[in-house]
Amino acid sequence: MLDRILDEPLSNWLKRPEQSDTKEHIVISSRIRLARNFKDIVFTNRQNKEALAKVDTMMRGILGVLKKADGHEYSNISLDKLSDAEREILVEKHLISPAMAQKAPYRALVVSDDASVAVMVNEEDHIRIQAMAPGLDLSSAYAHAVQVDDAIESKYDYAFNEHFGYLTACPTNVGTGMRASVMMHLPALVMTGRINRVVRSILQLGYSVRGLYGEGSDALGHIYQVSNQLTMGISEEDTIAQLEKVINGLVAEERKARQALHDGDWEAFEDRVWRAYGTLEYARRLSGEEALSLLSDVQLGMDMEILPKKGDTFFNELIVITRPNFLAKYAGKDAMTASERDSYRAKVIRSYIEK
Repeated sequence: MLDRILDEPLSNWLKRPEQSDTKEHIVISSRIRLARNFKDIVFTNRQNKEALAKVDTMMRGILGVLKKADGHEYSNISLDKLSDAEREILVEKHLISPAMAQKAPYRALVVSDDASVAVMVNEEDHIRIQAMAPGLDLSSAYAHAVQVDDAIESKYDYAFNEHFGYLTACPTNVGTGMRASVMMHLPALVMTGRINRVVRSILQLGYSVRGLYGEGSDALGHIYQVSNQLTMGISEEDTIAQLEKVINGLVAEERKARQALHDGDWEAFEDRVWRAYGTLEYARRLSGEEALSLLSDVQLGMDMEILPKKGDTFFNELIVITRPNFLAKYAGKDAMTASERDSYRAKVIRSYIEK
């Protein structure tokens, strides 16, 4: 299973939802993350090796319970047995956090066969359960996360307080311990200069807006992650409902921005997306940042029916493939120089455009 996860660029939750009736690629995916700690075991940040080893052992014995809960096969992957590049690939595929990729004892990833569920073991908390779904489908992701959460709790007691809720290493997660997030592609808001105003309004509402890889990352490819910050005094269901309203508002703003591009200097916009397409089709070297920026413009051009369609997964798949560590793995190499990566990245993108 590990080889498949490391080799396949497109997880099921990055595919376009089958029920999607829109040509727009605005909402990419939904994620629910539950922070949990086990009763009577010191938190991970205490760096107690005995406690870390105990949590690791407990999660190794949970695979059968998880399979019974949702019917998926699960694997336990010890991160200390992976190379630096392999851990970074897991980050690039959004299965672990950048912090989780750093070397530390007894860290592991429990992951389902379709990568729709990924449980980080011994990160900031004992476990962080992540359930992902394509498109705007927080309810489905939440239902799956609860399945996994209940299955684990059926075997091991969580650290829970009747007054405060689930106890977590970081006080901002105490309560439900839940972070709901949605990954969005917002190129028109960036092009029209409206993105900063929109982001400020979302922050004022108490939500977080982050880049492609979460906290501290840049919005490469005009991709943003929007999530709740409040975890206490509000139910999981209300959190999801309120976030969905924010996301629908963001979708409406992106559509307005796309309409503004259409009603403005249309020829200049056509020129921009065709130039992006031409560069991707003929360039011999592309940096990772440039590639994602051009791919974003091309996807917008396809959404607005200027450019020829390249399939529903064109953008989502290349988001992963063009990342440096996955690219090296894709090329069958342990490591590549920057120039080798840029050359191979351009070659891969050309092949995707040709097919």
